[in-house]
Amino acid sequence: MPAPSGKESISAPAKATDATRQELPYRLRQQSLLGEVGRSALQTRDIEQILQRATELCAQSLETPFAKVLEYMPDDERLLVRAGVGWGSDVIGQVSLGVDLESPAGYAFQTGQMVISNHLQEETRFRTPKLLSDHGIRRAINVLIARGGEGRLPFGVLEVDSPEPGQFDPADADFLAGFAGLLGIAIERQHADADLRQALDHQAMLTREMSHRVKNSLASVVGLLRVQSRSAQSEEVRDALKDAASRITTIAQVHDHLWRSARIGYVDIADFAGELCRKLQETVPHTVRCSFGQLMISADQAIPLGLLINELVTNAAKHAYPDGPGEIEVLGERRGADFHVEVSDRGIGLPKDFDIDQPRASLGFKVIKSLLAQLDGRIDVASNMLKGVTVRLDVPLEASAT
Repeated sequence: MPAPSGKESISAPAKATDATRQELPYRLRQQSLLGEVGRSALQTRDIEQILQRATELCAQSLETPFAKVLEYMPDDERLLVRAGVGWGSDVIGQVSLGVDLESPAGYAFQTGQMVISNHLQEETRFRTPKLLSDHGIRRAINVLIARGGEGRLPFGVLEVDSPEPGQFDPADADFLAGFAGLLGIAIERQHADADLRQALDHQAMLTREMSHRVKNSLASVVGLLRVQSRSAQSEEVRDALKDAASRITTIAQVHDHLWRSARIGYVDIADFAGELCRKLQETVPHTVRCSFGQLMISADQAIPLGLLINELVTNAAKHAYPDGPGEIEVLGERRGADFHVEVSDRGIGLPKDFDIDQPRASLGFKVIKSLLAQLDGRIDVASNMLKGVTVRLDVPLEASAT
């Protein structure tokens, strides 16, 4: 006998409401954990950590003790267990499954479909692999982890497994598919980063190789100039060739530091200036002392700055001590937004009528003025007959100097 209509209208909605109340916290927890894997993927670029955390959250979300990520290995045409929870250390990174009908994961990979199986022992679509049967797995969900780009093979499969009786439903599979979508984005980003790093490493290698070859080519030019200077009949020509060789040597030294530098296109001015002073010491009869603070500057600034130091030390060596050896001191440090350089001697000083702003015929002084203009730098000369000459340079640093 049918129940009174009043009871019908009360009992049916009450059952639906109870089911909804039981379902709601479960689905809300899944959405919360889905957000967590998204945050985790953004916070790290360690793909191993991302995959492992994803399997942990999947197992927690679907209330199962087992979950795993299987990566497709094209050379072997197998699905390797890359990360997982519930499995022993002899499984992760060791066990692989076929991509044919050997497993539910292989079926999902081949068909591209979400696979829900609540009775693995009764399946006719695929075989149950030994890995699952050894762990007493009764039911599983498998979803594809796709990669961006048309025609690209999927990364692999995301799978959750349970040894307990029960039912995975389409909403569970949809949740897992969303999880796999986030994983695919994280994996694709990681691969893009790897490709970018590879491209940058290749560019860095080419840049270093170019600097190395330029340095070697300049060294050959220096050798030719020195040979010519030794065979020149005129002392003026010999001096000009020696000066040219010295300038080219300075440029070659910058390129030598460029190809060795950890930061592409930059040199440590302390190392470079120290080596430059040691090279100059070998060519002059005076003692050259050098003290520079460490600072990475670009080659565009290092080359003219090195040439300026070369010219100033060479000029001091030629003119400061006509009666015998002396000392030449070279100092460099950062002062605010400028790089400050001082080249000083304790020689005879400058002529009383010397005016730095007056045009001069010497090539060395013309080179100095040209290099200063190139660097937008400033020069100041202080002279005392008892204490020699101090030349001060202030060069504005590029914002990238560190």
